[in-house]
Amino acid sequence: MPIAALTDAEIDAALPEIPGWRLREDRRALRRDFVFADFGGAFGFMARVALLAEKADHHPEWSNVYNKVSIALTTHDAGPGGRISARDIALARAIGAICPA
Repeated sequence: MPIAALTDAEIDAALPEIPGWRLREDRRALRRDFVFADFGGAFGFMARVALLAEKADHHPEWSNVYNKVSIALTTHDAGPGGRISARDIALARAIGAICPA
């Protein structure tokens, strides 16, 4: 079942509510990089995010290199190539609650 994509105006209005997140160049995803003291800190953060994502039935695109975690949030069911939906904003907010900007 398709999920409604947010309009550009809705995305722009939501960005101040999710500090540290920015739009990917194509405006189809939210992006944020996180840096930790070491790999253990990065991996622990990823485990906490995985639990949040699983509970929300919404899963990030992410990568990890040593102490850095890069996350992109997009909703693949919101349009071809993915679009930003309310699910992305909600997950960005939840991630921000465990690792503020």
